[in-house]
Amino acid sequence: MFRSEYADVPPVELPIHDAVLGRAAEFGDTPALIDGTNGMTLTYAQVDQFHRRVAAALAEAGVRKGDVLALHSPNTLAFPTAFYAATRAGASVTTVHPLSTAEEFAKQLRDSAARWIVTVSPLLETARRAAELAGGVEEIFVCDSAPGHRSLIDMLASTAPEPQVDIDPAADVAALPYSSGTTGIPKGVMLTHRQIATNLAQLEPAIAAGPGDRILAVLPFFHIYGLTALMNGPLRIGATVVVLPRFDLETFLAAIQNHRITGLYVAPPIVLALAKHPLVAEYDLSSLKYLISSAAPLDAQLAAACSQRLNLPPIGQAYGMTELSPGSHVVPLSAMHDAPPGTVGKLIGGTEMRIVSLDDPAKDLGVGEPGEILIRGPQIMKGYLGRPDATAAMIDPDGWLHTGDVGHADADGWLFVVDRVKELIKYKGFQVAPAELEALLLTHPGIADAAVIGALNDDGSEVPHAYVVRRPTATDLSEGEVMMYVAERVAPYKRVRQVTFIDGVPRAATGKILRRELRERT
Repeated sequence: MFRSEYADVPPVELPIHDAVLGRAAEFGDTPALIDGTNGMTLTYAQVDQFHRRVAAALAEAGVRKGDVLALHSPNTLAFPTAFYAATRAGASVTTVHPLSTAEEFAKQLRDSAARWIVTVSPLLETARRAAELAGGVEEIFVCDSAPGHRSLIDMLASTAPEPQVDIDPAADVAALPYSSGTTGIPKGVMLTHRQIATNLAQLEPAIAAGPGDRILAVLPFFHIYGLTALMNGPLRIGATVVVLPRFDLETFLAAIQNHRITGLYVAPPIVLALAKHPLVAEYDLSSLKYLISSAAPLDAQLAAACSQRLNLPPIGQAYGMTELSPGSHVVPLSAMHDAPPGTVGKLIGGTEMRIVSLDDPAKDLGVGEPGEILIRGPQIMKGYLGRPDATAAMIDPDGWLHTGDVGHADADGWLFVVDRVKELIKYKGFQVAPAELEALLLTHPGIADAAVIGALNDDGSEVPHAYVVRRPTATDLSEGEVMMYVAERVAPYKRVRQVTFIDGVPRAATGKILRRELRERT
């Protein structure tokens, strides 16, 4: 068993809004959030006041403890206010990908039993359609303004009393992001107030920051990585978060230069752009002190090229998953120069790890031996919503979470992730479940069978690659038609990017797809 070298972290027994904004009065006029496109700024005092007023208005509208509110928005200054207002009113927040189709959104609404939606006007039509399909939604609020819908801006004028909700941090769910886990369709991950808040406290010694630090939030807040590293984490310690709604390289570089960004949390595709794109040379990025990459494996040579070009310490990595709130490992800022290339970090405080044999899961492996990574700690999820069997398959009776990732640790405790047991595809940090795409492909009248795996494209990113068996009546079915069929029915990050036609999908006697055989063909 591997144990953290950091001191244990006592559980944080606070609602997440208090765990994050508890020092807002102390930080006062310090900028908390800055819009990276227009410079609009909210101070800590304003974020604290605004979320309390919106919480009061939500409670007046009927939001109660136990309700689920769907937050459907790109990164905006209003996103944190909406999140903390909802939790202060007693609701659990299920975060929704802003590019979800109405059908995908409706599935999440139904599964989570969400009664309320907060969205933005450009996404309102999708939200309305999803609410119609799902049923049970009482009201749709908007962060900005739209005819016929109450706005969070108007809610700031609420004179209703601030809700006094009795929240049990250990039992009550604060966030309900959706994850496919190791395989299968997306499931609601129940993360309690205590689990999220404790994970923030666990991460803090390794990536300490504070007033004066400026973090650029380009990765989405709806994703657990962004929610923790770019929203909850920095706001808990008085840093300033510069918010961008999406990644556009020129806007991203300009924000670093103009707002004197000190820290970046990114995914590997952004590291690739920083390492190789000629546009980077046109901007002053000298304010940067560190860069951490997570959400997907980062090639060690690419990391070295990026840090050398930007004149930064070696790029650090972190490791985790939605079911871990999300962190279990990180390369500490103080150890960037000491960390071996390619490591995803060391265990954070209060966390244990086992590496077990792939052939005999009861057998623990030692230093340097690759096996499945198991994690135990206070940040492990409460479980999957309404799916006790899936929860039991993920977390064993002794509390070990089976990550589905294959890795090994060296004698100093540095973890290296080398492969995945799980079949999940990670496209630019977003999870894509092969089973979901396979089910969709089989609805095409010209497709007899299909299998989807992750394959590397020209820039080294993992993308969905479909192996398709045509029906005898559809011999002229083309790769482009297959890709378009999927693209019209899923969010952009789930699109099939490669298609190969085959005579038959290799399957075991049980019917399980033999994906390894398909990988050997790529």
